[in-house]
Amino acid sequence: MIKIEFPKEQPKLRQNEGVKEIFDTIRKKWLILTPEEWVRQNIILFLLLTQNYPSSLISIEKGIKLVDLKKRYDIVVFNRQTLPWMIIECKEMNVSLSQKTMEQILRYHISIPAKYLIITNGSHCFGFEKRDDRFMEIDLFPEFDK
Repeated sequence: MIKIEFPKEQPKLRQNEGVKEIFDTIRKKWLILTPEEWVRQNIILFLLLTQNYPSSLISIEKGIKLVDLKKRYDIVVFNRQTLPWMIIECKEMNVSLSQKTMEQILRYHISIPAKYLIITNGSHCFGFEKRDDRFMEIDLFPEFDK
C-alpha cells in the first residue's frame, strides 16, 4: 500500500444556492461536492503540490470507449511526450478497494496503456507498475520524470 501525505492546502469549498461545491484546479470550475469528488480533488492537489506533477499533463474525467461501452476515467497523467503514463481510479472513502476496483482500472488500461495504475479511496492507495507485461505492486507514489 502507498502512504499518501496530503498537502496542508485543502480544496476550495463553497455553498452555491444551498449546494456544496468544490473547485477543480485542473478544469478551473466549481463542481458539486460528492464523496468521490472530494477524494479526486484531494488526489489532484497531492499530485500538484506534493508530487510536483505538471497540471498541463493531468486529464480529468474524459470519456473512453471500451468495445461497445462508453466509460469515463477519473484521472490520467501523461508523460512529457503526451503518452498515457498513469491512470488513477478514485472511489469515495467508504468504498473499499476491491478486486472489482482493480478490474475496472484494468479495463481502462485496455484503451489507455499506461505504465502505472493507482486506485484510491482517499484513505487507502494501491499502486501498480507494468513490468514485462505484468503489473507489480509498488509502495511509493511514482515520481514524475522531469
